[in-house]
Amino acid sequence: QVQLVESGGGSVQAGGSLRLSCAASGLTFSSYAMGWFRQAPGKERDFVAAISWLGGTTYYSDSVKGRLTISRDNAKNTVYLQMNSLKPEDTAVYLCAARRALVMSRTPYDYDYWGQGTQVTVSS
Repeated sequence: QVQLVESGGGSVQAGGSLRLSCAASGLTFSSYAMGWFRQAPGKERDFVAAISWLGGTTYYSDSVKGRLTISRDNAKNTVYLQMNSLKPEDTAVYLCAARRALVMSRTPYDYDYWGQGTQVTVSS
């Protein structure tokens, strides 16, 4: 049974930092591209960042480029999202996702497994 478990969310003031983690189990982690998405109340699930199976290639949405950094540790079956210079508009539930492919995607429907999410709240 595949499980993705996010952690590290919380409440911070604008300009602050958080580091999200997503621990994967039940799959061959190094065979999956990984992504982070976010969803605010009443809004669609939006792409945030993705990383290739070995971590050599990354994608970011324009709204987070330069502030958020995705990385992975295949030995620990974990993907991370370092979040710096946070803004109130970054407030959302952050979800990690696994795609059984070597190629990344910005599209939620391309991902095979999802975590439950972790709440990030940024106050002004």
